[in-house]
Amino acid sequence: MTVTQSPTAGGGPAEPLLSVRGLQLAYKGATTLAVAGVSFDVYPGEQVAIVGESGSGKTSVAKSIVDLLPSSTDVSADALRYDGLDLTALTPLEWRAVRGARIGLIPQDPSASLNPLQTVGSQVAEVLLIHGLATKKEARARAVELLADAGIPDAAKRAAQYPHQFSGGMRQRVLIAAALAASPGLIIADEPTSALDVTVQRQILDLIAERAAEASTAVLFITHDLGVAADRADRILVMQHGVIVEAGPAAEVLEDPQHPYTKRLVAAAPTRNSTRLVPAQGSLAVDRSRPVLEVSGLSKAFRLPGGARVDATKDVGFSIARGESYALVGESGSGKSTTARLALLLERPDQGSIRLDGVEVAGARGGALRAFRRRTGLVHQDPYSSLDPRFTVAESIEQPLRAFGVGDKASRRARVLELLDDVALPESFAERRSTQLSGGQRQRVAIARALALRPELIVLDEAVSALDVSVQAQILQLLVDLQAEHSLSYLFITHDLGVVRQIADRVGVLRGGELLEEGTVDEVFERSTNDYTRALVDAIPGVRPAERVLEVIA
Repeated sequence: MTVTQSPTAGGGPAEPLLSVRGLQLAYKGATTLAVAGVSFDVYPGEQVAIVGESGSGKTSVAKSIVDLLPSSTDVSADALRYDGLDLTALTPLEWRAVRGARIGLIPQDPSASLNPLQTVGSQVAEVLLIHGLATKKEARARAVELLADAGIPDAAKRAAQYPHQFSGGMRQRVLIAAALAASPGLIIADEPTSALDVTVQRQILDLIAERAAEASTAVLFITHDLGVAADRADRILVMQHGVIVEAGPAAEVLEDPQHPYTKRLVAAAPTRNSTRLVPAQGSLAVDRSRPVLEVSGLSKAFRLPGGARVDATKDVGFSIARGESYALVGESGSGKSTTARLALLLERPDQGSIRLDGVEVAGARGGALRAFRRRTGLVHQDPYSSLDPRFTVAESIEQPLRAFGVGDKASRRARVLELLDDVALPESFAERRSTQLSGGQRQRVAIARALALRPELIVLDEAVSALDVSVQAQILQLLVDLQAEHSLSYLFITHDLGVVRQIADRVGVLRGGELLEEGTVDEVFERSTNDYTRALVDAIPGVRPAERVLEVIA
């Protein structure tokens, strides 16, 4: 499918800034093409989004444009041109003058993209120095300005810090600042806001949009977030199995999708109009007679290098009933993850009470702590790093059973197979390793491992934020089904308020370590009078009539 659109400028058709024709690529050892004949144009000042699930080929397309694919990749194209420049004919030295200066890239993974041995300010300034756009003094000053524009508070001070001193969302902002440093004509943004909360996401996307408007900078978004695509893109290209299956104006594609694959993606995307998921069998029963978890007066402070004190949580208190899902939401640095770690005693509170099923556990040690661990579970954000690549799936799931001396080899094997069935994975997966699984399959294994000891409470720390919308929908439905079957209680840590709509019964809003308000999802989303909460809700991307979407699917 060739996808072109010729915006008019001054009454005449504009020339495309980026033109891709017949792009094909195959990775070494693969039996099928990763990208099979993709063609499209991007015009000056235009924002185009390529959407699709993992493995659809969208990131491969982005990397091929800036020649960042592995050398073993077989790449061919009828044409690959940027602003009149034939990108297929560039030497490695010529590419150095193009990347960063004329085409900027915002990578997906800030942990792998930033040098841990350099300050963040020097890494942003480096772009200006490499391309001869500033002196050392000018580059340092400009780096601070760029970090501030990207939403880094106290940018002059933070510029002298290292990546490990930043949260995941803050590291992503550093990458965005670096990509914008040289004012390139095209920015390729590969999942640029997947690690960011909704208000910072809006700030970053507003910044990119302003740059596009002011300097006719084009933006090519690579994203699985249809909300971002709906709000920001002029056009959307939908990729599946290496080909573009649908394309057109964003509103047209998302509100009136034609291809079955696009319809499935749209149906799975969470929005502020989403409704609470219900289990496939049975019903959700919340027992409020005795909370599973109660925390009160929870406070924790950390010391930064130099002696500065940061209050991560201040007098936080909430409770979770048996069978209930409680969501904690807030921006990066609000204290969500610290609260979760305190609730699981992975960090010790400076003060406050933590009660599990009515029993105080904040000071638990030895056998009491071990008993507490057995009754709680944790599902991490990143399914890639939370599983040991040396272990088979069976070994990963069995690990908690071995650690607590539960059963013998035969009974543990039976429990592993039972858990695989619970998370809808076939028995054959037991002997696979995590490297042989997709992101969604890995997260299912992580959930199975968290369930191994039959806990009463499971903490899910951004457990679906790294997943495609369709896989995310499957995992959320799985969690609801398991909750109904096992009377589980969930503490759900998330920056995605659309997901909160689908999974939570009640929600607490954190800011600066303080719990501003809590209530049912409808109370907080629809009737809150708190300005910060309203800003969070208003920043949810992709607001569109759910009824229209459902009508299209039907």
